[in-house]
Amino acid sequence: MHLGFWKNLAKPIIGLSPMDGVSDAPFRFITAKYGKPSLHITEFTNVEALNHGAVKALSAFLYDEMERPVVAQIYGVSPEAFYKATIVAAELGFDGIDINMGCPSKAVSGNGAGAGLIRTPALAQQIIRSCQQAVQDWSNGKTMYEAGIHRDIIDYIESLQNGKIPDTSNASAAPHQPNQAISARSCLPFTPKRQLLPISVKTRIGYDRPVTEEWIKTLLECQPANISLHGRTLKQMYSGEADWNEIAKAARLVHQSNYGATILGNGDIKSVADAHRRITETGVDGVLIGRASFGDPWIFDQNRQPRSIKEKLQTAIEHAEKYEEIFGQNPRIFAAMKKHLGWYCSGFNNAKELRLKLMTANSATEVKNLIKEHGHI
Repeated sequence: MHLGFWKNLAKPIIGLSPMDGVSDAPFRFITAKYGKPSLHITEFTNVEALNHGAVKALSAFLYDEMERPVVAQIYGVSPEAFYKATIVAAELGFDGIDINMGCPSKAVSGNGAGAGLIRTPALAQQIIRSCQQAVQDWSNGKTMYEAGIHRDIIDYIESLQNGKIPDTSNASAAPHQPNQAISARSCLPFTPKRQLLPISVKTRIGYDRPVTEEWIKTLLECQPANISLHGRTLKQMYSGEADWNEIAKAARLVHQSNYGATILGNGDIKSVADAHRRITETGVDGVLIGRASFGDPWIFDQNRQPRSIKEKLQTAIEHAEKYEEIFGQNPRIFAAMKKHLGWYCSGFNNAKELRLKLMTANSATEVKNLIKEHGHI
């Protein structure tokens, strides 16, 4: 058991929740710059994909130094693949590794990963211990070659560490643009410090019904550094309301474990005031904010002031520019940015009209021009 940065985080902890298809590198950069949450967790990355050399999967592991502490989230079902993915994340310089045991997507949980692991507690424990063994071995000097990491992944990471643009011409699944990871690291060589990294878990209160106490006790047997608990079952997906009474039960169990682990609650947090209320009511060490951050990176600012329309839309432009900086100028790739643009367009007159126009934009330049035409900057 190693607590790492978790034991030094100022409380209450108010972090950015990992969200597939949302919390990519540009989103986290903007959130870090304007909101400054306690920590950032990446989109999840499939360990089996990394094990088979899918370099494209590493795009979820882009980050900026501004995000620290920054945690790599991984998912899958193979303990061996988790072991290797953990070493990959360590080589990329992350502050910790988080295991996703909460994704309700049928494509994920249907294969036994994500929240599907709630139904296979023995496998869940094996995965945690495999990741813990990986950081132990890595801190003691085990190399990517010795760990059996796929050669395409090794070549990509070594190029980054040497401050070079990775050559992905022969990779099994090249990223969107060959320079995307370099953009996040400003082309600087880096050598990760070999040290123990904390292993944490993000999960739910149950699969088709709450089994909070039984499930949390199972996880605590492996002594993860932190447990982040969403107050819904897999069956609920994101419907209904998060059950914070179940999260409170988990908080008591974690604090009774007496080895120093932290617990974060997750679900329906709409503001910092809301976060503090839940923290006080349930005894959690903090919360993760997810959907409420859409189009509102300032939500984490404890002293936030109302933002003008101009400021919001200037940030939308900056976000779009950062997206292109990292992922390149490509209309097909830029399509994934449009949902973020839509989220910035709310709470002002003619917001819907501007939102519809922005859905036609294929570049940051077009975004800027459309907003100018609309008269807001």
